[in-house]
Amino acid sequence: MKTIKEIFRIGYGPSSSHTMAPRFAAERFLKKNPAATSFEVTLYGSLAATGKGHLTDKAILDVLSPHGVVSIVWEPTVFLPFHPNGMRFKAFIDDALVDEWMVYSVGGGALAEEGVPSSLPDIYEMSKMTDIMNWCDRSGKTYWEYVIGCENDSTLVQYLKEVWETMKEAVERGLRTEGRLPGPLNLPRKAAAYNIKANGFQHTLRSRGLVFSYALAVSEENASGGRIVTAPTCGSCGVLPAVLYHIWKSYEFDEIRIIRALATAGLIGNIVKSNASISGAEVGCQGEVGVACAMAAGAASQLFGGSVAQIEYASEMALEHHLGMTCDPVCGLVQIPCIERNAFAAARALDANIYSAFTDGRHRVSFDKVVVTMNKTGRDIPSLYKETSEGGLAIDYKQM
Repeated sequence: MKTIKEIFRIGYGPSSSHTMAPRFAAERFLKKNPAATSFEVTLYGSLAATGKGHLTDKAILDVLSPHGVVSIVWEPTVFLPFHPNGMRFKAFIDDALVDEWMVYSVGGGALAEEGVPSSLPDIYEMSKMTDIMNWCDRSGKTYWEYVIGCENDSTLVQYLKEVWETMKEAVERGLRTEGRLPGPLNLPRKAAAYNIKANGFQHTLRSRGLVFSYALAVSEENASGGRIVTAPTCGSCGVLPAVLYHIWKSYEFDEIRIIRALATAGLIGNIVKSNASISGAEVGCQGEVGVACAMAAGAASQLFGGSVAQIEYASEMALEHHLGMTCDPVCGLVQIPCIERNAFAAARALDANIYSAFTDGRHRVSFDKVVVTMNKTGRDIPSLYKETSEGGLAIDYKQM
C-alpha cells in the first residue's frame, strides 16, 4: 500500500476523479510539452458521460488554454478495459503531433498508466485488515501506531494537521454560506438551516441534526468547487469531517487524538483502495460513500475507546450496509443524490460505532470479506449505474 497522503488529498471540488485528476494530468502533460501550440484531449467512458457536470473540461482548459488552442473530444460510449475513466492527451506544434499520452483517473484524484508501475513505493508490509489486527494483538499496539511506523515520515503528522484544519474550515465555511449551488438543478444550500434548527432541539435530535449539518456543509462546499479534502473522494468528502467535527465539538478531544483517528481512517481507506477500488466509475457509490462511512466509523470507534476488534467491526458494518450502492448523479452533478448520501452516511457511521461498542468485537463477516464482496459487486454492476448518468435516479429527472 502507498502512503495515506494519497487518500487525503487537499484540493478543490466537485470531483476527485473528474475534476482533480484531469487537472493534475493536464499540468503534468503541459510540463512535459511547454512548447506546444495546441492540444487535443479525448475523454472516455464515465469522464465523458458526466464530465460537463463535473467540470472536467473546465479543469483541463484552465491549465492548457493559456498556452494554446485546446480541443476536447467526448467519447461517452467507449469504456476502455483498464479503467472507465480514460484520457488521451495530444500535443501539437504547428499542426505536427509531438507527444501523446494515455492516462487514467482511478479514483480519489489518483492517476495511473496501463502497464506502468506507480512511482510511489509500497510502504505497508500488510494490506489486509485481518493481518494488521493480528499484528496489533501481538504487539499490543493499535491501527494508528501501525500507520505511523509504516509511514516513517516526519512530515505525516503535520500533513494530517493540515488535513484536519482544511476539514474544519470546509465545515465552518459551509455553515456560513447560503444561496444556491451552481448548475441547472438550482439546488438550495441546506447546511446553515439544518444547523440552526438542530440547535433548537435537545439531546439526540440536536446531535443528529448537527451531524447532518456538518456533512451538508462540506458536501455543498465541494459541489460549489470549494477547498476540501478527499476522504477518500470528493463525492464522499463530507462524511469523515462531519463525524470528526461533531465529536471534536461535543467532547472537546485534543487535536492529537483527532490526528490519530485520521491516521486510522486513512488506513481503512487505503486497505479498500489497495484491495478493491474507491472509484465510483469502477464500483459505484459503495466505493465512495460506503468507504467514507467505514473510515468514519472506525475513526469514531477509536476515539470512543474501541478495541482493535471493535474498530474493525464498526468499519465492517459501515461498508457492508452500503454494498450495491449505485452512482447515478442527476445531470452529472455531484449534488443529487450525493450530498444527502454524505449526511446519511455520517449518521450511519456513528450508529456503527455505537452498535460495535455494545459487542466485544467478535462477529462472523470480516472487513476483508466485505472488501472482496464490494469489489466483485461493483464489477458486476452495469456501467449504467457507475457514474455515467445513464441509469437510476439520473434518468428522466423532473423537479418536484
